[in-house]
Amino acid sequence: MTLLILMIVAAMAFAFWSASRAAAERAEAVGRDACRAAGVQWLDQSVHAIGLRPYRQESGWLGFERTFRFDYSINGEDRHVGKLVLRGDRLVAFTGPVTREPSALH
Repeated sequence: MTLLILMIVAAMAFAFWSASRAAAERAEAVGRDACRAAGVQWLDQSVHAIGLRPYRQESGWLGFERTFRFDYSINGEDRHVGKLVLRGDRLVAFTGPVTREPSALH
């Protein structure tokens, strides 16, 4: 019985870790793409998790909302902080570099 409980806890820990890594990879791609689109330099080539909180999904299940920060530079001598919030793999909030010129609407 104890082994079964231990296996369940280990499986839950692995699932949480795996979802956290997937969210970090998604946040990294969003931050990198935003910097590229805005024509600014993405610093440190990484994002940092700064927040985690539960939220209720549309299906009724609990999910996690993860907040990440990243750094970027406009001219190579300054440093600015960008922030993005993911619910699952969906971007729900973004603060950071913006494009200098409006892009064409499709």
